[in-house]
Amino acid sequence: MIKLSDINFRYKKKKPLFENLNLTLQPGFIYGLLGKNGAGKSSLLKLISGLLYADRGNSSVFGLDASARKPEMLQDIYLIPEEFNLPPISLSSFVKVHAVFYPKFSQNQFNAYMAEFELSDDAKLSTLSYGQKKKFLIAFGLATNARVLILDEPTNGLDIPSKSQFRKIMAAALDEDKIIIISTHQVRDLENLIDNIVVLEKGTIVFNQSIADISERLAFEYNLVGIPEGEILYAEELHGRKAGIVKNIAGVDSRVDLELLFNGIVKNATTINESFTSMKYEY
Repeated sequence: MIKLSDINFRYKKKKPLFENLNLTLQPGFIYGLLGKNGAGKSSLLKLISGLLYADRGNSSVFGLDASARKPEMLQDIYLIPEEFNLPPISLSSFVKVHAVFYPKFSQNQFNAYMAEFELSDDAKLSTLSYGQKKKFLIAFGLATNARVLILDEPTNGLDIPSKSQFRKIMAAALDEDKIIIISTHQVRDLENLIDNIVVLEKGTIVFNQSIADISERLAFEYNLVGIPEGEILYAEELHGRKAGIVKNIAGVDSRVDLELLFNGIVKNATTINESFTSMKYEY
């Protein structure tokens, strides 16, 4: 379990980014951390992984203090940042140097992921495109079998077929012991993949719900004509019609439109959250 309790954090000479932030993430789920650029997503991921230190509050990963960065925690967490610098060595050399830090690393799994991504471990990292480097890091990160895998904007630089491969691989990689966190502002890339949605807006968690509960409580309509005003939680113009989020009066599970949901939360989080007030959940 990952637990952030009463986190306060600011960068030097800037106003606070996080104030009394609380968040709990459970094993066995893929979490989508959504937010606009500058919302604080990357900073939150660094606090979880011990790369940033809170001014106040606690961050723990499976009971270990993240800020202490003890080997037993670091060998069980892998972060793939949005921006990275890789040495001009072969892919196989990178694996040889870094795999020893992860006791559960599987060469067989790594080979399978590399084959899926159509990468050769004989290639040099310096010759790969940004998208190919990203796929290599995803393959390596999954092969570590770390219980916490954090991916910051993982689909940036991936073409459409590669994004499909990514979703397939990530869905198959999850098990009951792992926590996977995928941070992005490209919400459509996560459809049919994530189990829980956490939305960060200006350093505040404004929404935190499971896809199952969203599907039960909300419905996504692409033509709001005839729907009573009192049932509409959010509306926007879409292809000449009014689309939006409405109360799921029918009680039949609906397909979740992540882009529409994200837009609605950013514009009107309070109203949408009121649909979940009868349920117990924690920010």
